Amino acid sequence: MSHDLVIANGTVATASDEFDADIGIRDGRIVQIGGDMGNATRVIDATGRYVLPGGIDSHVHISQPSGPGIVMADDFDSATRAAAFGGNTTVMPFCLQERGQSLTAAFRDYREKAEGAHVDFGFHMIITDPTPQILGQELPALIEEGQRSVKVFMTYEAMRMDDAGILATMDVARRHGARIMVHCENEDVIAFLAARAEDTGDIAPRAHATTRPVAAEREATHRALTLAEVVDIPIVIVHVSNGAAIDEIARARARGVNITAETCPQYLVLEAEDLSRDNWEGAKFVCSPPPRDTVEQQNCWRGLETGLFDLFSSDHCPFRYEDEQGKRNPAGLRSFRHIPNGIPGIETRLPILFSEGVMKGRIDLPRFVALTSTNHARTYDMYPRKGTIAVGSDADITIWDPHVRKTIQHAGLHDAADYSPYEGFEVTGWPETVILRGVPVVEAGQMTTSGIGAEVPRTAR
Repeated sequence: MSHDLVIANGTVATASDEFDADIGIRDGRIVQIGGDMGNATRVIDATGRYVLPGGIDSHVHISQPSGPGIVMADDFDSATRAAAFGGNTTVMPFCLQERGQSLTAAFRDYREKAEGAHVDFGFHMIITDPTPQILGQELPALIEEGQRSVKVFMTYEAMRMDDAGILATMDVARRHGARIMVHCENEDVIAFLAARAEDTGDIAPRAHATTRPVAAEREATHRALTLAEVVDIPIVIVHVSNGAAIDEIARARARGVNITAETCPQYLVLEAEDLSRDNWEGAKFVCSPPPRDTVEQQNCWRGLETGLFDLFSSDHCPFRYEDEQGKRNPAGLRSFRHIPNGIPGIETRLPILFSEGVMKGRIDLPRFVALTSTNHARTYDMYPRKGTIAVGSDADITIWDPHVRKTIQHAGLHDAADYSPYEGFEVTGWPETVILRGVPVVEAGQMTTSGIGAEVPRTAR
């Protein structure tokens, strides 16, 4: 039996195991693991390399409306190109329903933007306006179609829902088999602190962190978990940044709440003090929740090491720094309140966790695979087609050189922002070959095939 591609002599890792074996691929799927591979059109020698499932970044923002005069840096071309170079084979961006807008129309328009993507993709829907039409007709129809994850916000005045709206949305999602994701920060606390800061002239980027304290995230996390407990629905708490929120999640799990918890690189290696950099450079680090301090970094590492966190995502949300439509927009130069929230990170997510986690002995290779691929596929209904190396699965594979050392520089990255918040950060290990459904898309630092990404079918639970 001949193969289109054989990956030979590598160390394979899944979320549960690590072993040496060759992998045979035909027609975009894995058809053989180990044994005599017979003939192959092409063989890739992975001696001294790790052979891992392609990364799945299930929390990215691409071409998303960002308010008057503000434009997100990445479209699907640049974002998915960067994703591929970072070892990812699937991404999941958000379709934002602006208030007064049809959710169905928003989704149809957004899906068209993904044509020509360089990796596979799925979508989450953001609901900001839970009208009877949306909840009674449009959302159930989209869930039935396979759009099985919905995000709600507890912050940002233009996007947040009150508790009644969240409960109503959760109830529809529960009845129709979707999963709810929640951005947990108390908007009233933030608005109070932000107004007080401005009144005292505290307007620099650093105030973004001081006006979004741990307490605002902790309270909102507790409230979101309580609402999910009332409705009895699985919930994803996204981008957790601190130990107090972690403790709320642990307590709710002990009560039987079905929780998936996520954290991100910025909460492991960035700090609130980064927002204090001179000449308004702190704006480069403005994201929500903000980076915390070294104590909270260790709390987030504890969550990764102990299994409390299920997902490690980038929350890639890119804006250009030297741009009047980005971080240095006219209003943003007058006050932190108008600096666009979000940082780029789709290409650096995997190398940072690999280097700081696997290579420094904090987590093992199977845990890395679970956090960056398998658990994303399981959570968002793509497993086992995605997220693992198994016979019958899509041949989405990343071959890693575990010994190469690199210093992250934006000049060597592929997104359309003009900076990286991780500039100068040194990592050990980098993905050198990225294979999507059996087709190498990145090899030897070059994109070899482009525009072959497709929407991933998501099955019912």
